Amino acid sequence: MRQAITLEAVRAITPTEAKADSMAVTFGLEPVSHAAIRDNIQEHMARIANELRDNLNDKAMVIFPQRVVGAFVGGAHGAAVFYGNKKSDALALNHRLLNDDRDEDRDGVLGFESKATRAAAFAAEMGVQATALYAAAEGAVYGFADITGEDWKPYETASSRPAPSSSGQPRR
Repeated sequence: MRQAITLEAVRAITPTEAKADSMAVTFGLEPVSHAAIRDNIQEHMARIANELRDNLNDKAMVIFPQRVVGAFVGGAHGAAVFYGNKKSDALALNHRLLNDDRDEDRDGVLGFESKATRAAAFAAEMGVQATALYAAAEGAVYGFADITGEDWKPYETASSRPAPSSSGQPRR
């Protein structure tokens, strides 16, 4: 059974705004405009709903935005997982016991970045992107609440929910 991906689960594995800002400064990346991304996506969700309102019934006005938000949250989750993997790779390249390619503590060829430095820069770039996508997912979740008046929850099919046991309690 596949675990539903919540915004809270994505938050737990995404760099914080402060961490993303620090990575941007350290590696010379464009900083993430967290509030602007969040607010713009929230506004776009409202525009989408207004365009469709006359053509969708009440149930469809919940289902369609629910799926759109699910795509935002799923995309942010994928980016955060990818960042975590790249961060682990970069850390391993800087750790003697984890790095088979490390030749003691010698730097790379003069004037060129080492493999570890390139990996760290790439991980930072992925971290900044993951933070931007989290801000977008958060904006989509806020927009869903504006549209429906309900909190967003990930969609779960009957097969993804735990089946009730004979005592009526969910299985563990």
